[in-house]
Amino acid sequence: MRIIQITPGSGDNFYCENCLRDNLIVRALRRLGHDAILVPLYLPPQLEDTGKDNPTPIFFGGINVYLQQKLGLFCKTPRWVDKLFDSRGLLRMAAKKAGMTNAKDLGETTISMLRGEEGRQVKELDRLVDWLGSEAKPDVVCLSNALLAGLARRIKARLGAPVVCLLQDEDGFLDGLGEAYSLEAWRILRERLAEVDALIAVSEYYAQVMRKRLNLSVERVQVVHGGVEVERYEPAEAPPEAPTIGFLSRMCEEKGLDILAEAFIELKQEEKYRNIRLHIAGGQLANDVDYIQTVKNRLSAAGVIGDVQFQESFEGEDRIRFLKGLSVMSVPEREGEAFGLYLLEAMAMGVPVVQPRNGVSVELIEATGGGILYEPNDVESLAAALKDILGDAEKRSESGRRGRESVLENFDMMTSAKKLTTIYESLP
Repeated sequence: MRIIQITPGSGDNFYCENCLRDNLIVRALRRLGHDAILVPLYLPPQLEDTGKDNPTPIFFGGINVYLQQKLGLFCKTPRWVDKLFDSRGLLRMAAKKAGMTNAKDLGETTISMLRGEEGRQVKELDRLVDWLGSEAKPDVVCLSNALLAGLARRIKARLGAPVVCLLQDEDGFLDGLGEAYSLEAWRILRERLAEVDALIAVSEYYAQVMRKRLNLSVERVQVVHGGVEVERYEPAEAPPEAPTIGFLSRMCEEKGLDILAEAFIELKQEEKYRNIRLHIAGGQLANDVDYIQTVKNRLSAAGVIGDVQFQESFEGEDRIRFLKGLSVMSVPEREGEAFGLYLLEAMAMGVPVVQPRNGVSVELIEATGGGILYEPNDVESLAAALKDILGDAEKRSESGRRGRESVLENFDMMTSAKKLTTIYESLP
């Protein structure tokens, strides 16, 4: 079966869970014998462990999408002009500014993309569909998230191939567009998703969120949990010399890095925890810079910055080494998220997690036993939970063991790929 996985690229600037998940899906499908192809949109994709020479063109190049939205002239320019702006080097430069676009631009572009063949980027859509028809010839097309639902109608009409759509964390983005744009985007999304052949959420938690937001039946949204390539994760032979708390995600306010910093400062005031360290990785966008500096200033003012390490690289083997150096991991999500691949990565390495009682964290920790929960957005509650697990070596070891065993058994990416394949093969 030839399966096309259409994924928005991230420009390699931050730990992009959707990008990493899509790479894992494609690799697992190939191992199952399918002809799976990753097709990037907007920016170059993260291609760790597969090299940086992805031969597939980038469609809907981020600069062209922006120009076509802002200036009607660029809706009619010839391909040779557009190609200049689709240079991978230029797109990577643009990616460093991602997140700087204002809410009005984001709102208008999101709605235009959801409108598909009725939007301002129809030239890009036709180029994608032409390539799929002439070069890829797919049996199934999988969209990485619901924000790409505007592609489905023309793909189905031109190619006759079924289209499936993964659901992961679209709600936060759409709600953040501002009320006027958000309401319109949700309305169009409900209309466009009706044309998609299968909807697949990455967790039971998020399936419930989207069923409610989109007024969908239970049967309409299936669940296939994400997974990791379990063979890559081998726990460290010995714990780190000093107890070490890790943070692995985009370093931004939504992920609660400041909450973890405050809890770390609190722990450092107690003699028992004076030697603990904090290791942080996951990258950033341009509009995270001031926030990160504020966190660093707070750590410096508290006199603990010397025990904090900010790691620039978070890809491939650098991330494996980062995880091996941890005693426990915590990403204090303020609102909760759809999945949390970093949780599976930590648990696969035998590292327990301390997470807020929101989003998918509850589902994953209850399913694995690989960590403990605390009250969301509460520094005191997080600090108490960290003390609980850092202060009890036996509990920490047992939690790490249970988490690892559960991930190996239930969250192997090959298992997820087999479930996806079953859904694909059932489509008309």
